[in-house]
Amino acid sequence: MAMFKLRGRVKVIKDTTQITDTFSKREFVVTEEDGMYPQDIMFELVQDKCSVIDGLNVGDEVEVSFNIRGREWTSPQGEVKYFNSLNAWRVEKVQAGMAPQTDPSPVDLGGGQSTDNPTASNEGAQEADDLPF
Repeated sequence: MAMFKLRGRVKVIKDTTQITDTFSKREFVVTEEDGMYPQDIMFELVQDKCSVIDGLNVGDEVEVSFNIRGREWTSPQGEVKYFNSLNAWRVEKVQAGMAPQTDPSPVDLGGGQSTDNPTASNEGAQEADDLPF
């Protein structure tokens, strides 16, 4: 599975939502301002990872590492729909005009992927500063 990164400013941090007895999620929005038109991108955190963004504030500049998840759902009427989500697994606060903060240690959301060689899991992706789209 490919790994993607996006850099932007935190716009919204929502509270954790208990979906079922055994599943919880938390959403946050980052505004990517690299192009002519700013894009508000929503990410989600699940289960025990919901609390890892507690140290972030609206307005913080961050770099989010994430995976794209997709799923199929069939409605009670038999209509098939497809949904995508951006599952964040690492969030790094960025110092103004600098590379992502590495000390103290970044917020690691347990994506299970090594970041020692970011291009190894990007399968031919361009520089880390480039957006995946």
